[in-house]
Amino acid sequence: MLGLTEYETAALLLSLKVAVVSVLVCLPFGLGAAWLLARMEFFGKVAIDALFHLPLVVPPVVVGYLLLVLFGRSGPLGGWVFDHFGISIAFTWKGAAIAAAVMAFPLMVRAMRLSLENVDQRLEAAARTLGASRLRVFGTITLPLMAPGILVGVILAFARALGEFGATITFVSNIPGETQTLPLALYSLAQTPDGETGAMRLALISIVVALIALIISEWLAKRIDRRRGANR
Repeated sequence: MLGLTEYETAALLLSLKVAVVSVLVCLPFGLGAAWLLARMEFFGKVAIDALFHLPLVVPPVVVGYLLLVLFGRSGPLGGWVFDHFGISIAFTWKGAAIAAAVMAFPLMVRAMRLSLENVDQRLEAAARTLGASRLRVFGTITLPLMAPGILVGVILAFARALGEFGATITFVSNIPGETQTLPLALYSLAQTPDGETGAMRLALISIVVALIALIISEWLAKRIDRRRGANR
């Protein structure tokens, strides 16, 4: 694969799979959380806001340990999932995706919330007075207007998931071919004698992937702006 070794290819493909799955998992919950924080007023909102952003301020190792307690084979959630569906979460790539999703979630919510707060609610109110349902207003007016914020949130979450290390290694360990993403593979090589060359290659691969993601996001943002300008 483009001159990459089998070791590098496995780490890259696993990282991309984990990052994409984590973003897909985050997206609906991120939209819901952004709407809750931007448009609703209720008792305990500050506490909920702090809880959503907690992964940004606590050490990632703490997040990984809590996930291990919850989703481990003997944990309340992990045990229930294994007993009913036969699926193990800890020490698998699925656990790595969950860890990445938890760490990326606050960045996605923050970007979407800021974008939603900038949407003129008078446009939504006007659409509702014309008979549109709340769901239709959200799908045809709110979502298109906050599309740049959604895009930013997705890119930030993808980049955070791609670089996640602390929570991942604590929750799912560093198992080659199963949970060893690019950061974990780079860490392993950096701890290996004569592994500097491999570590540098993985570092360059990570930079290239991040640059590609940024270029794609910039291209998509311009397309969204052109489309919005054409519809005015």
